[in-house]
Amino acid sequence: MSLYRLLAAAGIGLLTLSACSRGGEVPALMNAASYRTGPDEFSIVPTGPLQAPPDFNTLPTPTPGGGNLVDPDPRAEAVSALGGRVSAERTSGIPSADAGLVRYAARNGVSEDIRTTLAAEDEDFRRSNGPRIFERMFNTNVYRQAYEEQILDPQAELRLWRSRGVRTPSAPPAE
Repeated sequence: MSLYRLLAAAGIGLLTLSACSRGGEVPALMNAASYRTGPDEFSIVPTGPLQAPPDFNTLPTPTPGGGNLVDPDPRAEAVSALGGRVSAERTSGIPSADAGLVRYAARNGVSEDIRTTLAAEDEDFRRSNGPRIFERMFNTNVYRQAYEEQILDPQAELRLWRSRGVRTPSAPPAE
């Protein structure tokens, strides 16, 4: 009887240790992997109708892997759908209409390496708030649980800003 208990304890110990090890990889809090091996219907993107260039003598040299005039541009379509100017999205730098806003936002200083700093801090946060043993075993999504303290309550924010007299023309529905 004690041999069975010893084997059961060893089995549970091995399962526990194997669930704990991650091999030093960055913790993934969102488990959105696809386990299908078939075709991906979202990889097929319809293009616009073919167009003839205005002058065939001034065509650019073909670039392998480059785009063409009828390839979809999701960023430009999103900017246009939201009422923005596509030309402003494609230019580098800050448009003159937004220069005052950028100056005000940068009044206390700007960190040039903010993206790398935030990425490193977020990786450290994910390492310390990663999934637990059973969450790993059952492939549970723990994103919301890990970032719970950083998530705003939309109804509380709505009440706060309305109490200060700020117009809020739209608000998220209460859950």
